[in-house]
Amino acid sequence: MRSMTKWFSFLLVPFIGYSQSDSTSSKYSLHFQQTAIYQYHDAFSAQYSGDNSLQNGEEGAMSLTSTMFFDMPLWKGANFTFNPELSGGKGLSQAKGLGGFTNGETFRIGNPEPVVYLARLFISQDFKLKNDRNIQVVIGKFGLADYFDFNTYSHDPRVHFMNWSLMAQGSWDYAANTRGYTSGIYAAYSHPKFTVRGSFTAVPTSANGPDLDYHYDQANGINVEFEKPFKVNESYTGVIRMLAFQNRAGMGNYDLANAQAGTKPDITLSRSPFRTKRGWGINAELTHKDLWGAFARLGWNDGKNETWAFTEIDAAASLGFHFWGKMWKRPKDFAGIAWVSNGLSASHQTYQKLGGNGFMIGDGNLNYGQEGILEAFYSFEVPNTSVTLSPDFQYVVNPGYNKDRGPVAVWAIRVHTEF
Repeated sequence: MRSMTKWFSFLLVPFIGYSQSDSTSSKYSLHFQQTAIYQYHDAFSAQYSGDNSLQNGEEGAMSLTSTMFFDMPLWKGANFTFNPELSGGKGLSQAKGLGGFTNGETFRIGNPEPVVYLARLFISQDFKLKNDRNIQVVIGKFGLADYFDFNTYSHDPRVHFMNWSLMAQGSWDYAANTRGYTSGIYAAYSHPKFTVRGSFTAVPTSANGPDLDYHYDQANGINVEFEKPFKVNESYTGVIRMLAFQNRAGMGNYDLANAQAGTKPDITLSRSPFRTKRGWGINAELTHKDLWGAFARLGWNDGKNETWAFTEIDAAASLGFHFWGKMWKRPKDFAGIAWVSNGLSASHQTYQKLGGNGFMIGDGNLNYGQEGILEAFYSFEVPNTSVTLSPDFQYVVNPGYNKDRGPVAVWAIRVHTEF
């Protein structure tokens, strides 16, 4: 209880969102958000546990992020963004033991003390063309999820679903350091009927490492996405997005690791430069007026080489629904429910069966089964404040893809404010 009081006390720190705008002066803005999440699970059944297992005894964990966004125009069509961030706390079991981890606001970092770091620092340039067309170019440090795999109802763990495999396509091993950011270039061409976007960015120097590899000719991440809005009738509108990616880095290979002498393979011993991981994803959403929405994702990566940046998921499918509080006379409230199923490639399964560890999972053995996660939340606004409270429930079947462990129920409360 003393630990919870310590973390929630950060919510009392006052911050103000500010912006200036008039016809003669430049426009700039300063915004702030803060999100605290407490999660808990009771003891659950486990025939065995390994170094990277979700702890099967009762446990709780707290995370906190505070983010400041400063935006300032530079010249016509150009904008400068500066985004420092503070994060602290930890995930359940140090954010290990699940492919689809339960808290998208925490990282695989051992020190729970709050740390300030630079999340984003970039310049963007918009080129407005004729007939409502536009080209945008971004150079600097940013998050790929800022631009790719967006979904209105399943994207931001600060306000939407908290699970990693619902905030983004789980099989999309998107280039990023431990905290989810990268450096490089992004460009998009927008047409009234479609958008095409692409990026060329840095990958981490080691699997899920904190440092980025700036030898772009040897290691890099490439992403391309096509987005097409559609309209069924006056009541139903939607968007479909198709994503393809390739990462190149000094990855290990599961088949080579599985062939190592001894009983416990080590993926790090099979690493070699210029290995790749390729994959794709389909992301769709449908909206019915301002009452409810539905979404679905389907994704896959080749699963031959080591997971390098995001999480240990080689195939994923999800389906969910979002409901606006207008339906029950609470217009600023909303709720969601979703199911996601995650899987591993055959080589990845064998590696886990032989006792190998990744950076997310490793039970010492594996009785393989698809990892299934049900998540439901309700977000309501505290009257006369800018604070929202969101109780959340997740039910995980075959945690870490293991039929010999679980299921486990995870309860959470999220406190979010922004100015």
